[in-house]
Amino acid sequence: MTPDERRAAIVDATVVVMVRQGIAATTARDVAAEMGTSSGLIHHYFASMDDLLAEAFDRVASADLARTVGAIDAATDPVDRLAMFFAFYNRADEDWGMQLWLDAWAEAARRPALQQTSRRLNEAWQALVAELLRDGVRAGAMTCDDPDAVGWRIISLLDGLALQAVAHADLVARDDAIAWARGYAEDELALERGALRSRVSDRR
Repeated sequence: MTPDERRAAIVDATVVVMVRQGIAATTARDVAAEMGTSSGLIHHYFASMDDLLAEAFDRVASADLARTVGAIDAATDPVDRLAMFFAFYNRADEDWGMQLWLDAWAEAARRPALQQTSRRLNEAWQALVAELLRDGVRAGAMTCDDPDAVGWRIISLLDGLALQAVAHADLVARDDAIAWARGYAEDELALERGALRSRVSDRR
């Protein structure tokens, strides 16, 4: 392998281990065992486990964000675009994906690189929603006095409900979590109830 290929392989193996046993429990030795190599190779390519975990988390979380942006960009109507956001919002799409976010938030205080990465991606999600709201207001399709604040509220509601769906699936179903967040957005933006569901087929 070239150095870039080897580095990518290490990140791939780290993602596998993180999904299996959580971010906090992932060590260089675990990643090396997954690859069938020595932990010395891991340390050769990454200065610290914090850096490696941050890059592996970035790989997964950035792919989720890119997938959602791609779906949104396929639509032109402002309400359709916001509906696409809810249909493709991916942090709650799979239990393991949301679990990685929960792990990243829990570990952020002890791992500066992971904290920086998770914050950057979280801000990117909020900025995406805020821009969708601005587009909707400019087009006269929705009402919103503070897109930045409403963007944070939508993201926070989705993530809080997703946490419940992952931790207590018997109490909060994933479909209900998304439906409740849609309903909040419709009320907040003066949209008709059901507007954000009827525009697209629900991919969940």
